[in-house]
Amino acid sequence: MPAQKFATETRLGLVRRARRIDRILGETYPDAKAELDFTNPFECLVVTVLSAQTTDKRVNAASPALFAAYPSAKEMAAAPREHLEQLVGPLGFFRAKTESLLKLSAVLVEDYDGEVPSRLEQLVKLPGVGRKTANVVLGNAFGKPGITVDTHFGRLSRRFGWTTEKDPVKVEHEVGALFEKRDWTMLSHHVIWHGRRICHAQKPACGACPMATLCPAYGEGPTDPEAAAKLVRTEGRN
Repeated sequence: MPAQKFATETRLGLVRRARRIDRILGETYPDAKAELDFTNPFECLVVTVLSAQTTDKRVNAASPALFAAYPSAKEMAAAPREHLEQLVGPLGFFRAKTESLLKLSAVLVEDYDGEVPSRLEQLVKLPGVGRKTANVVLGNAFGKPGITVDTHFGRLSRRFGWTTEKDPVKVEHEVGALFEKRDWTMLSHHVIWHGRRICHAQKPACGACPMATLCPAYGEGPTDPEAAAKLVRTEGRN
């Protein structure tokens, strides 16, 4: 669908279209959730930090051994650096990630009695934790609304015409204003799942997209249904 169709869209029209897209995404991905495995806020925080520059699948493969050895912030803060590096080695950037985990755990022990704080302003002050990681933890470990602006979310938000911003914080605020706060966490899951499965950075599967008539970027990828179907991924841990 030509982008010109949306050139004169009103603010109300944008809000309605954005929420309709999210409803369709919710129907398309009823099982959407975080694709990192964790059982508590500490594990959620750690695996999210480890997921930088690697895949969720690799983090999920490495995390059981990591948490078996160091299940809490207190134990991880006291971990021998060499052993921690060995456990996170398969994830890349293992020295930097080990340093982050040691510092992060130490601050949790010193300032929060080993517990992960549940406020954004506290989370973003932790070593190795940015706003994206903080929102992942808020939404998935504490049930507090948060928008996770990863590469998928940013890309799709611009393709959908929800924002023209590239700065993640500005994307978060602009997109957040289009939706009810209570919907932010699931919106993040819906958009990220769609970005991993259909709306790829290179050659999005436009001909297989349920948002075809609602997307200003329709046509950036193959619109032929058969060609598009070959691009669809059935699982998204990439």
